[in-house]
Amino acid sequence: MSQEAPVFGRLGVAIVTPFTEDLEKVDHEALAGLARHLVDEGHDLIVANGTTGESPTTSDEEKLAILATVREAIGADVTLLAGAGTNDTRHSVALARAIEEGGNADGLLLATPYYSKPTQRGLIAHTLEIVNAVDLPAMLYDIPGRSGIPIEYESAVELSQHPNVVALKEAKGDMHEASKLIRDTGLDIYSGEDALNLPWLAIGAVGTVSVTSHLTGRLDRLMFDALEQCDLALARRLHASRIDFVDAIMNQGPGTMAIKEALTHLGVLPHAGCRAPLGTVEPEVAARIHAAVDAYQSVLAQHTS
Repeated sequence: MSQEAPVFGRLGVAIVTPFTEDLEKVDHEALAGLARHLVDEGHDLIVANGTTGESPTTSDEEKLAILATVREAIGADVTLLAGAGTNDTRHSVALARAIEEGGNADGLLLATPYYSKPTQRGLIAHTLEIVNAVDLPAMLYDIPGRSGIPIEYESAVELSQHPNVVALKEAKGDMHEASKLIRDTGLDIYSGEDALNLPWLAIGAVGTVSVTSHLTGRLDRLMFDALEQCDLALARRLHASRIDFVDAIMNQGPGTMAIKEALTHLGVLPHAGCRAPLGTVEPEVAARIHAAVDAYQSVLAQHTS
């Protein structure tokens, strides 16, 4: 892990968006409570309005209100990033400007444009148009499994030369390429794959932006500390203790649905509803998630008692 403090923090979470029971409005009271819970769990970075936050189904007005609620809940000492990446460059620019004018976000998360599959030159032009429009630092998000295209090494190197492009959330699984980016650029690399947090950190990622850390924040922080202290054996044990929970949340369908179910089971959220087309998990999946949450709570108690 980097010896210098990263721009955005180390222990990050892609926060879900709670809705009212009818799913018509954002439940700002539940959102504020969740944000405070995440800070209490040790997070120093919260990413709002990402895909985990159901950004495809929230309006720009809702997104800006979400940022205001989270900022008020967490205060000024926790970094707050705002998702602004879409597959419409003009929309992304307008949203980024609105985010900057709102004054609640410390930076932007820019997911690769999805579905339209631009060329690498198109991807670079899209990104530069956004970061040139505002004076906010940005974290790129490389997730070809959803976007359909990767951010190739040469593109990442070129984009890293822009002063506003400071970090990359990596969910491509190519650690060799990421190792070259760590070596060749000043980008802060973040793990965007919950199952691979330990190996990412081991090769030089500065932190994580996670879904499962809605619940595993304290254990993740202990793993960070173990690596900083060169206690690889402890880091491995902590990593192993997360495996079943990560499986339950990330490998049974959309992680957003699963983590909302887990948070509801713990009483952190009032219900687990997601806007269509996501909905809620099937009863048998919910039962497996509940069992994994209960088992994880026992594991956490063993490591923190």
